[in-house]
Amino acid sequence: MRVRSSASWFVRFLAVACLWLSACTVAPVAERRTDSLGIEFVRIPAGEFLIGSDEDPRSLAMAFPAYDPVRFAQLGDEGPVHRVRITRAFWLGRHEVTVAQFRRFIEASGHVPESIADGTGGYGFNAAYDPATSARGDAFEGRDPKYSWRNPGFAQGDEHPVVNVSWNDAVAMARWLSAREGVTYRLPTEAEWEYAARAGTRTRFHTGDDPRSLLQGANVFDQAAAPNWPRWQAFALDGDDGHAFTAPVGRFAPNAFGLHDMHGNVWEWCADWHADDYYARSPIDDPRGPAEGSVRVRRGGSWHTWVFYARSSFRNWNSPETRYTLVGFRLLREVAPGEVATRR
Repeated sequence: MRVRSSASWFVRFLAVACLWLSACTVAPVAERRTDSLGIEFVRIPAGEFLIGSDEDPRSLAMAFPAYDPVRFAQLGDEGPVHRVRITRAFWLGRHEVTVAQFRRFIEASGHVPESIADGTGGYGFNAAYDPATSARGDAFEGRDPKYSWRNPGFAQGDEHPVVNVSWNDAVAMARWLSAREGVTYRLPTEAEWEYAARAGTRTRFHTGDDPRSLLQGANVFDQAAAPNWPRWQAFALDGDDGHAFTAPVGRFAPNAFGLHDMHGNVWEWCADWHADDYYARSPIDDPRGPAEGSVRVRRGGSWHTWVFYARSSFRNWNSPETRYTLVGFRLLREVAPGEVATRR
C-alpha cells in the first residue's frame, strides 16, 4: 500500500480544488442547442481535470461491503490518476439517444442495425428464461432475432434510451447526422466522457461518494429491479427509484454541467479502443485512446448495474458489434465556428 506524505496530499488537494472551482464556475447557466432530429445538446467548456481513480481498496471495501474484496485490487486500468486537458469546448447530448430519435434516424437514413442486418438479433429480458442455461446466470437471453432495438424484452416508450445498438450503429448515426447537419457528430472520447460526467467533481459519483446519493441522480440496480434477479439481491442499492428497467431520459437530477443520466440508465459507447495500460502512456491534451484494439470503451453503468460499476472512473468495454439490453449511447457534436446557442 502506498503511503502519501502530508505535503504531497496537500498539493494534490489544492490541485483538485482549483480544477473543481474552474469547472464549476465556467458555465453557471447552461448553453443549449437542439438539432433537426430533436437531440438537445449542452455546451461543455474546455478545461482540465484529473482522470481515473487511485482509491485505496480498503475504503472501497467499506463502501461496497457486498463485493468480493479481491476485485478492488484489480482496478489497474483506472490509473495512474493524471491530469488531462480538454482543449476545445464541445456539445454533448443532454440525454442519451432515445428510442424515438434512433427511429427517426433509421427511417430517414435507411440504416439497418447490425442486430437485424446480420440476422442474429440482440439480447432480451425473459423472466421465464432458465438461468441454469445462461453462462451469466441471469434472465437475459440471446442473441436471438426476436430481440433488437425495437424489442429488448421489456416495455420502452419513445423517451427511453435506445438499447441493443452496437458501436457500429452509433457511429453510423453520427456520420449520417454529420452529413445532414453540416458539422461533425461523433461519440465522445473516454476522456471527454469522464470530464463531462464528473463536471468538476472528484468523488465516486457526481452526486458524492455515498452510493445512496445515486437514488436521486441515477437509475441503477436497486430495490425496484432486484425482484427480477433474486440471485443478486445483495448488490441492490438500498432504495427504490421506481424503475425496474430503463427510465425515460432526464427523470433524474442532472450534474453541474446540466447532463442527465451520466450514471446509470444505459452504458454509453465511447470512441476509444480500450487498453488496460493506456493511462500510463496517454497524452495530456485531448487523449483519444490507443491506435488499435479489439474492444471499445463503454462508460457510466446502466439500469442493471451494481453501483460500484457506475462510478465516474470505472472503465468497461465490449466488441464493436456487441448489441445488448444494457448498452446505448450519447452523441457529441463538435462546436462549429460562429455557432449561436441559447441560454436556458
